[in-house]
Amino acid sequence: MYSQALAAKEFIETKYSGSPSTAIVLGSGLTSIMDELTNKVEILYEDIPNFKVSTVKGHTSKLIYGKLNGTEVLLMSGRFHFYEGYTMKELTFPIFVFKLLGIKNLILTNSCGGINTDKVSPGSIMVINDFINLMPGNPLIGENDERFGPRFPDMTEPYSLLLRQIAKDKATLLDIPYVEGIYAGFSGPYYETKAEIEMIRRMGSDAVGMSTVPETIVSNYLGLQTLAFATITNMATGIQKTKHSHDNVVKMANEASQKLANWIKEIVSEI
Repeated sequence: MYSQALAAKEFIETKYSGSPSTAIVLGSGLTSIMDELTNKVEILYEDIPNFKVSTVKGHTSKLIYGKLNGTEVLLMSGRFHFYEGYTMKELTFPIFVFKLLGIKNLILTNSCGGINTDKVSPGSIMVINDFINLMPGNPLIGENDERFGPRFPDMTEPYSLLLRQIAKDKATLLDIPYVEGIYAGFSGPYYETKAEIEMIRRMGSDAVGMSTVPETIVSNYLGLQTLAFATITNMATGIQKTKHSHDNVVKMANEASQKLANWIKEIVSEI
């Protein structure tokens, strides 16, 4: 893994001359932030050694360097998912590369289903404060390389208290409504059953989706400060009265995308 990540890092560094300290991963339909970048350099995933490509509608497959509010960032337009057939290490590979590139702050975004009707509804933006891993395994299983991180990483604070406070302060400044809550990571690709949603609800989750958790595990392992936003695009099975549609997920995410882009732009300028 280390030599593969190093090869990717060395290739990426030939494409721009900056030194960004923040990386942002975009979820389905959450692409408005790409329009906010200046001095853009786009790198196709297929050209980066050992990178995979995204196969999901609403995701492109390119890494973008640019400036957001004058601050250098790296943007992942298109993430990888376990349900695409990738291993946990393959889908989190970019996070390992970010570490070698000198990234210190990671902002994750996703589109997901709401569970806690007292807290979220379609269109809500949730600042994730903890996670429940319901995926079959995690990306740290296997031999550990101490050059990346410890064998048994701590998950007391998977989402940085400092970054969450900055996010809340900026939301107040911009008058953006939000909630905080727990996100459950489900493997997919089918939408969960009513029984599964009831189980997840009883576990204490406020929302459920098919990403973010593996990346959070790795980012904490690597010592990156992590912030995550979940855009509620629909209510989960048994709560929503209609059948699920990925097209509708992308549509709802697009509607919330500009608001989230403005919010992240202000956060990045602070960190």
